[in-house]
Amino acid sequence: MELRLQKFLAESGIASRRKAEQFIVMGKVEVNGKVVTELGTKIDTEKDTVLYENKKVVLKQKLIYIMLHKPEGYVTTVKDQFQRATVIDLLKGVTERVYPVGRLDYDTSGLLLLTNDGDLTYRLTHPKHNIEKTYEAKLFGTPSEQDIIQFRRGVSIDGKKTEPAKLEILQKGEKYSIVHIVIQEGRNRQVRKMCDAIKHPVSQLKRIGTGKLFLNDLEKGKYRYLTEKEIQYLKNL
Repeated sequence: MELRLQKFLAESGIASRRKAEQFIVMGKVEVNGKVVTELGTKIDTEKDTVLYENKKVVLKQKLIYIMLHKPEGYVTTVKDQFQRATVIDLLKGVTERVYPVGRLDYDTSGLLLLTNDGDLTYRLTHPKHNIEKTYEAKLFGTPSEQDIIQFRRGVSIDGKKTEPAKLEILQKGEKYSIVHIVIQEGRNRQVRKMCDAIKHPVSQLKRIGTGKLFLNDLEKGKYRYLTEKEIQYLKNL
C-alpha cells in the first residue's frame, strides 16, 4: 500500500501529520537508508524501510471486522492456486489485508466473517470454544422424527460421532424440505455429511448465523462492517 511519508509517520504514532512534516524537513527521516527531506514523498508500506531518528517505524495495524454474505462459486481463501474467484474479490473498497475466519465450502453460501485480528480468529476457530453455527438447508426428502433424534444424539461421519446438533423442519414438499440445522463443530463439509448419513442429501446450503450474529437482510455478494457491540460480543465468547 502506498502512503505519503508524513501520513505514514502519523499513522505509525510518531507524531501528528504536521509535526511529521517538520521532522522530514529537518532530515530526521530515512527511507531505505537515504535521508528524505521532500514533502509528499510516497512509500510502499510493505517494501520500504523507514527510520525515524535511526529507529524503524512500523505502521500501526487498524483492526477491522467484516461480515460477508458469500455466494456459491467462491473459495474461502485469500489466493487460489487454480485462479478461481475468492471471497477477497468481493471486498471492493477494503484496503486492509483481511483473512477469513474459518471456511465455507465452494458450493455453500452464507455468513462469513473476515478480519485482520489474529487473536480473535484463533479464539473463534479453536475447537474448544464450540460456537454455534446455524444453517438453512434444502434437502432431498423430509427427515423423520427419528432423524431429528439422531441429530440430537450425534451422527457418525468419517468414523467419528459428531457433537449433538439440532435439526428443525421449516417446510415440507413432495421432493424437498427446508430445514434449519445448528452445529457446534466445524468439521470438513460436516452438515452435508450429516445429511448424507440420514439419507437426505443437501441440495442447497446457506449459513445464516454464527453465534448470535445473523445475515438478516444482507444481500448475497455484499459485506458490511461489524458494529462495536458485535465486535465486543465476539471477543467475549
